[in-house]
Amino acid sequence: MSWLWYVLAGFASGIISGMGIGGGAILIPALTLFLGMEQQAAQKINLLYFLPTAAIALRTHSKNGNIEKKGLLRLTLYGLIGACVGALIAVRVDGRYLRKGFAVFLLCMATYEIVKGYKKWKTKRSAH
Repeated sequence: MSWLWYVLAGFASGIISGMGIGGGAILIPALTLFLGMEQQAAQKINLLYFLPTAAIALRTHSKNGNIEKKGLLRLTLYGLIGACVGALIAVRVDGRYLRKGFAVFLLCMATYEIVKGYKKWKTKRSAH
């Protein structure tokens, strides 16, 4: 019945990805904490999961005219370089440190989103 947990983790991360948040925020913790997978293995699965999701998002955003073409080539180039460097670091770092670093990253992102949401809410509230 453990396959059901994999299905639920994939489903939840797919929904989160569709919202634009990033499925890895759900998928990686689900695979490591609830399914006992090593951090590096969970990240590999997340990267494989990301490829079709990103392709669909790229097509959708392109179709809707939501892609700003100015700086796209430079952003892509630096993104690829950063991904290669990050991958080289990730395979050499102990999984415990990688997991802790990912947790800190998620905490920072959550804090940022909460502060951003609060400022937006406060601005809307003061406008009324």
